[in-house]
Amino acid sequence: MKNLFTITLMVIALTFSSEALAQKFSGLDKSPADIASYPTDYKVSEKLVRVTYGRPQLKGRSISELAPAGKVWRTGANEAAEIIFYKAATVGGKAVAAGTYSLFTIPGDKEWTIILNKNLNQWGAYSYQENADVVRVPASVSNASESLDAFSIAYKDVDNGTHMVLGWGNTRVSLPITF
Repeated sequence: MKNLFTITLMVIALTFSSEALAQKFSGLDKSPADIASYPTDYKVSEKLVRVTYGRPQLKGRSISELAPAGKVWRTGANEAAEIIFYKAATVGGKAVAAGTYSLFTIPGDKEWTIILNKNLNQWGAYSYQENADVVRVPASVSNASESLDAFSIAYKDVDNGTHMVLGWGNTRVSLPITF
């Protein structure tokens, strides 16, 4: 009788403890996070720069609806994108110390302004403060024949460095970076 009572108590305890420890997971994010690192070769473990960003999708909308021209944009979705320089670099012709920065942009027709900001952990550009900018540099805009529905960041090798390329729709924004 004592064993039956003990077993019954254990079954009840296990039933309620598993309910108490159950974890609820949210569904997939509609704008998933991504990381773009340079050098891009996975065999190179010592990266020079890395961007962590959300990937919004056009889904029939225009870039100007999601990232209006002339307004500070978080450069992706959800949290402001963050860029880490593992060593000092020259970004768009301006010196940048090694470190982590928020990455903002101001879209335009012929060029976009790239902004590195020292305030981290920002949601969108809602709390963006211009006085925390480390650098603001222009980046050239071009059009591509291939359209990208999801905002993407990639790197293009050039002499003495790379161009970080932001792609969305047919728009390509190219920022020179040297190390």
